[in-house]
This record gives sequence, structure tokens and C-alpha cells, in this order.
Amino acid sequence: MAKIKTIETKEAPVAVGPYSQGVETDRFIFISGQLPVDPKTGQMVEQDIKVQTDRVIENLKAVLKAAGLDLSQVVRCDVFLKDMNDFKEMNEVYASKFITDPKPARQTVQVGRLPLDALVEISCISNNVKGDLVQKGGDVAKEGYESQKS
Repeated sequence: MAKIKTIETKEAPVAVGPYSQGVETDRFIFISGQLPVDPKTGQMVEQDIKVQTDRVIENLKAVLKAAGLDLSQVVRCDVFLKDMNDFKEMNEVYASKFITDPKPARQTVQVGRLPLDALVEISCISNNVKGDLVQKGGDVAKEGYESQKS
């Protein structure tokens, strides 16, 4: 049976309900939806979609770092927007943070309301491969994930 481990860090906002900041399994890391809360102050950042998106992704990075990983190993993101009219500006910030290829698979949806009346929330799933070696279709590749080309 696979081991499941909780991921916690003070560098991201504490979970305010019965859930974990992240959960680690043998193969994947699941990061709970992050809100635009500054972990140092416990307060939400200003009501600007770019500022909030940046803070959310920094919170995701902090949880990934606590697991020994980074954004380059993220395979999927789920983005929840209060208003789909913010898509373009959110996407600009998102693109500036997820710079390695391949980019994560992603879905973006508009929701009725987010906790704390945030403008954006993002969750993600990452490979759970640490160090210089990354599993690639049964082979091992050095220095990060590279997509295979047919």
C-alpha cells in the first residue's frame, strides 16, 4: 500500500479547515487550492488579479518547496476565477511563472464565490520525483523533465 504523507510549511497560509496544504504519495504531490493570502501577515493581498495570482503561485511554490520540488514538476493546475474577465491578466502572471516545458495541463473555470472573496484560487498536482533524476517512461533523465519527441 502506498504511503501518504502530509506536507506543511509556514511559508504558505495555514489550512483553515479539515484539509492539508499538500499530500505526498509515492508518485504525486497534491497541493490544495491556494488563496492570495500572505503567510507572513495572514492577510489577503490587495484586490488586484495580477497581485493575487502572483501571491497564489508563490504559495504553491512554497508548498512544493517543502516537498523538495518546484513548479517545473507540476503536471496539472486547476484555476478558479471569480470573474472570467480576469482570465487574460491572470494568464499573463501564470505564464511568467510556469516557464519550463512542457507546461502543465490546466483547466480554468469561473466560480460563484471563492473563500475570503478572493479573485483567484489555484490547486496543482506535481510529479513526486526529487533530486537530479526524473523518471521518464521507465528511463531516467538528468536535470529535469523533458518531453519525449516522436
